[in-house]
Amino acid sequence: MIVMKFGGSSVESAEAIERVANIVIDRRHQRPIVVVSAMGKTTNRLLEIASLAVNGQRSQALDQLQALQDYHHQHADPYGAKPVIQEHFQELAELVRGLAILGELTPRSIDAITSFGERLSSRIVAVAIGAKHIDSRHVIVTDERHTMAAPLYPETNEKLAATAWGDITVMGGFIAATRAGVTTTLGRGGSDFTASIVGAGIGASEIQIWTDVDGMLTCDPTVLPGGRRVKSMSFAEAAELAYFGAKVLHPATVLPAVEKNIPVLILNSRRPHVAGTRITAEGPSTPSVAKSIACKKNITLVNIQSSRMLMAHGFLRRIFEVFDRHETPVDMVATSEVSVSLTIDNAAKMDQIAAELRNFAEVEIEQQQAIVCLVGDNIRWQKGVAARVFGALSGINIRMISQGASLRNLGFVVAQADLRQAVESLHSEFFTEVDPEVFE
Repeated sequence: MIVMKFGGSSVESAEAIERVANIVIDRRHQRPIVVVSAMGKTTNRLLEIASLAVNGQRSQALDQLQALQDYHHQHADPYGAKPVIQEHFQELAELVRGLAILGELTPRSIDAITSFGERLSSRIVAVAIGAKHIDSRHVIVTDERHTMAAPLYPETNEKLAATAWGDITVMGGFIAATRAGVTTTLGRGGSDFTASIVGAGIGASEIQIWTDVDGMLTCDPTVLPGGRRVKSMSFAEAAELAYFGAKVLHPATVLPAVEKNIPVLILNSRRPHVAGTRITAEGPSTPSVAKSIACKKNITLVNIQSSRMLMAHGFLRRIFEVFDRHETPVDMVATSEVSVSLTIDNAAKMDQIAAELRNFAEVEIEQQQAIVCLVGDNIRWQKGVAARVFGALSGINIRMISQGASLRNLGFVVAQADLRQAVESLHSEFFTEVDPEVFE
């Protein structure tokens, strides 16, 4: 058995759904379990509708809901899914009216309303393919942390093992339920996670992530077009790339697959003949230093300094306790005896964080920064990599440097205005001549 996950762009229209159906039917002999995201931008639209409802704009919310229903009818009615759509939107309309009355949007309510995207798309795709449908909420069990629930693996694996799978089975990604049956979601990008959870639980031969790109590329095409396709890489490399901005793969996706040593393939639903990227526990042997350049935009750089804390015990602890209290994750860190530089990608609580930090240190905040990471297993083994990196970037002001403990990630911060030049210079340095066994 294999698991095939299709993202929102892969099921956004009647034409896209037909492509998915053909891809899946071609693999019927492998008894695929198909995990689908919501159609197009449905999740964003549902959140917008919920926000309108709780802010007293009930009629506007219902108008937007009707537009979303029309979109689903337009692209799914050709497959005979009209009754499914009407049933779900009737329930959605009742939920929206309830939110308008309450005037409050709780995490539990967010999960309830956003779940409809995958509940709809999975039923529609199942009808289009003529496949068995399974409600993910009946097989994925999570804790009660709404909007970012964590799977409870023993209960989930027990349910997966007891499930009667069809020759082709379709289920929604992203959604799950608590032990009590209350709807939860796995966080944005959680459809990839669903595919990995299911794949690990059933012992799949491989997990395929179908998207709208040819696989992992040597650079972000939105920053620098024309990157090479990476044919294969290690789980560790993929995780580093995913965390530092490669949106092809959700960072948590690889975790269940790593534990079961199940290969993950990144494939293009618009170009199914392309071999994509194969991710395995151990990457291929290659002389190439790096596999890709990852980027994160809209980063905030925080510089914290205090001569009073020279040699003082607990300086770092005090800093990170502040970020912890405000539930703000830190991406990269560089330290010296009396100063700490760190980056965050969510600055929503930056004012409160800075106010607390200034009780014991001087704080400087720099907005509109970007993280650039050179990622590859061979970075830790080859001499002179840093010299090559900083030689390539000699004309760019680097604000911060950090190397991960794994030594497979050399990262630094530049002004966002310098991002394209930085990526272009690094790409020229490390990917002009490449190993044809690993890159195309």
